[in-house]
Amino acid sequence: MEELLVPTSEQSAIAVLLIGFVFGLYHAIEADHLAAVSAIVSEHKNVWTASVIGGFWGFGHTISLFVVGALVIFVKFQITERTEGILEGIVGIMLVLLGLNAIRKIFTAQKIHAHTHEHDGHEHSHLHIHHEEKTEKSHHRFAPRSVLVGMVHGLAGSAGLMLLVLPTISSAGVALLYIAIFGIGSIAGMMIMSLLMGLPLYFTAERFVAINKGIRFLAGAFSLIWGGLLINEKFFT
Repeated sequence: MEELLVPTSEQSAIAVLLIGFVFGLYHAIEADHLAAVSAIVSEHKNVWTASVIGGFWGFGHTISLFVVGALVIFVKFQITERTEGILEGIVGIMLVLLGLNAIRKIFTAQKIHAHTHEHDGHEHSHLHIHHEEKTEKSHHRFAPRSVLVGMVHGLAGSAGLMLLVLPTISSAGVALLYIAIFGIGSIAGMMIMSLLMGLPLYFTAERFVAINKGIRFLAGAFSLIWGGLLINEKFFT
């Protein structure tokens, strides 16, 4: 009777893969990930675009994890604590740059032009404010930055829990599949979170401009502050 309670190797593999998917979903909502993606999402008002940005991040993140995971599985490669700290510090620098860029775009979204014309023999100058409209026609211009940000996060070893699980999986095939499932989970998790972050920007874009700019500023500030804390912790503390 007790033998019936022992899971088969197939059942164990399925359980491990399900755990990998759940870990991937959870991994997507870590603060540094949300800080980076929120800063990028804040630059756009289209909810679909916001979700796609999260997907690109997850794709880049998965690429790095797959490469590092393969090295862990086949050559027993390990990232030293010092190297991991440097990589996490680089993530901090990246977050600061993303935050500054997001805040900069808030204040450069309008351009003032002076137009001069003649009326009844008198020359007049008029100031006009031109609003720069964001084009949402293509997602291709979002892809490189979002993928690169995801790859840096993957390299930084923030998925240490995943790499701790890999050595416990006896089959190399199952271990690689675990990474892929983990990656799919992180892609799904970040797409959902990006969609949720994009909703308030979408609903305030036209009617509540001041609130929209406030949300965008908070997103940029979140990335900037979190990046500064990471830099201080990894490079100076």
